[in-house]
Amino acid sequence: MDAGDDVEVIARDTGYGGIFRVERLRLRHRRFAGGWTPELHHEVFNRGRAVAVVPYDPVRDAVVLIEQFRTGALVAGWAPWMTEIVAGIMHDGESAEEVARRELREETGLEASDLEPIARFMPSPGAVAEAVEMFVARVDAATAFSYAGLAGEGEDIRVFALPFADALAELDAMRINNAVTLVGLHWLARHREGLRETWGVG
Repeated sequence: MDAGDDVEVIARDTGYGGIFRVERLRLRHRRFAGGWTPELHHEVFNRGRAVAVVPYDPVRDAVVLIEQFRTGALVAGWAPWMTEIVAGIMHDGESAEEVARRELREETGLEASDLEPIARFMPSPGAVAEAVEMFVARVDAATAFSYAGLAGEGEDIRVFALPFADALAELDAMRINNAVTLVGLHWLARHREGLRETWGVG
């Protein structure tokens, strides 16, 4: 939603520009109780738009997950190998559906026979300007690679299928701690039966 007349951006510049950008903003905005805030100085990490995919095999009732190294987790003091769903950044000229199919292929070797949009959200809007569009993909888990990733990007990805009951157990044990994956698996937990009915799997 456009902030319209409720936000005044006084100045905006790029503090760092590489693959991603850090933008510095001086702004003020209207208060809920009336009036305006003082001038605020904010920095935002701009990753652009991203797409995430929950690869689900309704015949085997299994979800295909990946594991890879994450520098952000390392810096935060967490174990840097994280269990995730498929995700990637949208490039200029790509549709969200095209990114979903491309990333699914690159990160798992899978092709989606059905692709349904399920959510749009921002994982950390307090400091990160990343908007995620999420899909669920109907896949055949038996055709997944064991290892994947683009060598040119230094990706090293382990691919594995997990019965959905085991994925739920991982959620309940708090062993999945990637925000996008949490959103995707919780969505699947709520909508799985209806999805299987839609896809004609009893």
